Amino acid sequence: MASKEQKIRRNVRRSYIISTTSITLVLFMLGVVSYVTLSMLTTAERLRDSVVVSVELSPEMEDEARVVLLEDVEASGMVRSVEFMDRDAKLEDEAFRQQFQVDIDMLLGDNPLRDSYEITLTKECSTVESVEKFVSVVRGYDGVEYISIPPVDIVESMHATISHLTIGLLIFLGVLLFISVLLLNNTIRLAIYSKRYLINTMKLVGATKWYIMRPLLGSALKQGVVAGVVASLMICGVVYGAETYTIEGIKMLDYREVGIIIGAVMAVGIVITLLFSAFAVNKFVNMKSNKIHLY
Repeated sequence: MASKEQKIRRNVRRSYIISTTSITLVLFMLGVVSYVTLSMLTTAERLRDSVVVSVELSPEMEDEARVVLLEDVEASGMVRSVEFMDRDAKLEDEAFRQQFQVDIDMLLGDNPLRDSYEITLTKECSTVESVEKFVSVVRGYDGVEYISIPPVDIVESMHATISHLTIGLLIFLGVLLFISVLLLNNTIRLAIYSKRYLINTMKLVGATKWYIMRPLLGSALKQGVVAGVVASLMICGVVYGAETYTIEGIKMLDYREVGIIIGAVMAVGIVITLLFSAFAVNKFVNMKSNKIHLY
């Protein structure tokens, strides 16, 4: 008898470990795909919101003309922010000086740089047509000597590529979510199925429905928490690797957004495990004893 009971306990423990591992892997996949998808969306938005036009001003340009240019630019509705860069401040900028092998002011005897406005366009105006229209207008002001624009076509092309990838990932995430729900449902139902005789025995001796369900739901809650915690730790490992070895130009999520994903993974693990366990237990509790062997 003792060996038979040990065998039953071993089988139950094995079933618990297998179902918990399955839930953990499903939650991990959901978390990783969600992280990659949101990272792509964030990168696309940052690319569209980072088009900067540099408008260099003539040294002879009057202060009044500069003010007029600044006011007109800010009132155009195409600008998110404007920053004035003094020519001397540019020369002292360490990142700028590293581009040259020698001090250009020492080489040329004077500071060849010009004052400029660094104008960041809104993401709605980051297209090639909008940038060209903006530059043509600004170029018409007296005192504007040179306008430097980023390779907007490259930014736009990269944004289109990321958008296509994001759409594909969103579709994949939806399909994965659907399959995950089915897989979790079947996994949990199989785990409860292995306890159907125990449920039936408790019902035969007069145990109430809640008395039967309470320990099983408590076990399901523990299972959901364990699976959620392990999946979250695995996701944190992926996030750390992505932050360490990320491709230049691809911006990962911040800690708040990662925390939201991990919280969602934990919540999904607990809620789905409890919900599906309740359905499965309820089915066997309500099943007639003479049918328990036929299921």
